[in-house]
Amino acid sequence: MKRSGQSRRGEQARQLSDRLNGRPLVLVGMMGAGKTTVGRRLANRLERSFYDSDEEIERAAQMSIPEMFEQRGEAEFRSGETRVISRLLNEPNIVLATGGGAFMNPETRALIKSAALSVWIKADFELLFKRVSKRSNRPLLKTADPRGTLKQLIDARYPVYAEADVTVVSRDVPHDSVASALVEACLAYFKRNDSIPANAD
Repeated sequence: MKRSGQSRRGEQARQLSDRLNGRPLVLVGMMGAGKTTVGRRLANRLERSFYDSDEEIERAAQMSIPEMFEQRGEAEFRSGETRVISRLLNEPNIVLATGGGAFMNPETRALIKSAALSVWIKADFELLFKRVSKRSNRPLLKTADPRGTLKQLIDARYPVYAEADVTVVSRDVPHDSVASALVEACLAYFKRNDSIPANAD
């Protein structure tokens, strides 16, 4: 039975690779949604290179993101983020996990929409808060009321994240399960688009 499941998983991964035809697959969503962990598993299945935009920004700036926020401010960080993501989107056959605020930037969002298939990994508040509370490197949550701050970020960001091509719900399950759901959701997206007449508005 397990082999049958693995066989189906492999077949779906091959189908998605064919449909993407080299286009980047970009993951968007809140901090703590699982973009990096799920993204690594996804890249492995699709036999693609994996990039985390936050890690690439830190490499380019030669400092951590909390240090960038502190020394250069959020505006300078976002500008660098757009440049890094723009460069990465020119790479074929990649899975790219973006920082929580990346898709909120209109310029970055337009770049992603034109060059890639975007997937919002959506998670509810309690799951996100449980995950982000385990780490102290979240500059936007260094406030007197991190729960309230996270709720405000969710309220502001979710309507914009909803503009992604595909939405997948992240639950408190193994990341492999979320990766499987993501592959299936992307294939369903392509299937839906196949059924839309070419002259449809």
